Amino acid sequence: MDKNAPIGIFDSGVGGMTVAREVMRQIPDERIVYFGDTARVPYGSKSSSTILRYTRQIIKFLMTKNVKAIVVACNTVSALALEEVKQEIDIPIIGVVKPGAFVACNSTRNGKIGVIGTEATIRSDVYSKFIHEINPELQTVGKACPLFVPLVEEGLWDDPITEEIARRYLSSMLEEGIDTLIMGCTHYPLIRKLLKRTVGEGVNLVNPAYETAVQMRRVLEWEDLMREEHSEKAEDQYEFYVSDFPERFQNFADSILTFQIHAPSQVNIEEY
Repeated sequence: MDKNAPIGIFDSGVGGMTVAREVMRQIPDERIVYFGDTARVPYGSKSSSTILRYTRQIIKFLMTKNVKAIVVACNTVSALALEEVKQEIDIPIIGVVKPGAFVACNSTRNGKIGVIGTEATIRSDVYSKFIHEINPELQTVGKACPLFVPLVEEGLWDDPITEEIARRYLSSMLEEGIDTLIMGCTHYPLIRKLLKRTVGEGVNLVNPAYETAVQMRRVLEWEDLMREEHSEKAEDQYEFYVSDFPERFQNFADSILTFQIHAPSQVNIEEY
């Protein structure tokens, strides 16, 4: 395996850029190929079989870029397809669920953990399963928040509509006394400030993106795959691909990164 090959990162849309941003921070010398499935977002309302098909197509595309490892920057895919596709490829691949679960277990004080995510992620109960493997005494409360993804994709990060939706979604969880809340979708960190206002200072917000980036660094070290070349400018290390709306994706990426990205290329992902 070429140590100087890129890391592949993919998500259903733009939300996975929160994970890519953390990977850039934690492993700054690594090259990245990012794919956002902007034509088929959101994944959370899709069936398991459809999500698995999408995942296989995206992995086939990333493999054409000779990636050395893959980060599944999507909670829905991590919950419903990761374990199966792990058996189908021979490079390291990690998701975002396990890192988030570990942090939540270490953060809670009263043993009550809330999980918000897409319908598919919450329906899978994957966070609860991992949390109870770590500590069976902990309680989990899940809530699907399907409107958050389109609101984030529309850039309504600090809008009264988004805040009202957040209050409606989270009120029942707060009534149950959670003290830790996992943002179980990579879009959600972009409304972190709004969520924090909604839940208050007494609830700790867990962002799995940071821990996922740390885990990828560990994997590269264990597999002796850390990059050795350090030549190009930061913006030249990164390639971006989408299945639709490249201009919208570029505007979004430029709003959360410290540099301006090269224009993303549009890919017909159904060909893979």
